[in-house]
Amino acid sequence: MPVKVFRGPKVWLWRWRRNPLRRRADVLEAWVVLGAVVLTVLTGVPAGWAAARSVEHGLARERATARPAVARVVTRVPGPSRGGRHAPAGERVWAEVRWTAADGSARTARVRVAPGSEAGTPVTVWTDPRGRQVDRPTTASESALRAALTGVLVGASAAAVPVAGGLALRGRIVRRRTDAWDTEWARLGPQWGRMV
Repeated sequence: MPVKVFRGPKVWLWRWRRNPLRRRADVLEAWVVLGAVVLTVLTGVPAGWAAARSVEHGLARERATARPAVARVVTRVPGPSRGGRHAPAGERVWAEVRWTAADGSARTARVRVAPGSEAGTPVTVWTDPRGRQVDRPTTASESALRAALTGVLVGASAAAVPVAGGLALRGRIVRRRTDAWDTEWARLGPQWGRMV
């Protein structure tokens, strides 16, 4: 059974309290940790928030400008190649479609359609204000999810910089303190044998 060491009650902010055993390195380490925490919050939260708002505004702008247009399949699309069986649900193949833009010009593009579509089958395509084909705009819920994920990733990436800097600086302080202990022990350790 492992022996449990009694450490006493947890004392918050002990490194800043007056204590004859408190070293300068303890206070410095406490300030480094506090500074890293504050910088992490001050960089990560605003960066994530700004990135999320930017993505959400961009996707809202795309939703506002994209318009659906009815296009027609130009030529018959081959059916499923699995020995005459029906195509699996959701399977799509590339086909050329044609539609008329708002300015009256004819436009063509390649989009995914159901296998076996006949010539003239209506297909919805999304266009920008100039009548050029664009991707289907995201829904409001998809935009919110994408913005939230982007905000979290950007915020975490921005917060990683002060965290890494704080850990590196704290590690250096701990190494220097350990080296100082080793030096002091090398000087005082041999004297312990004489006291017994």
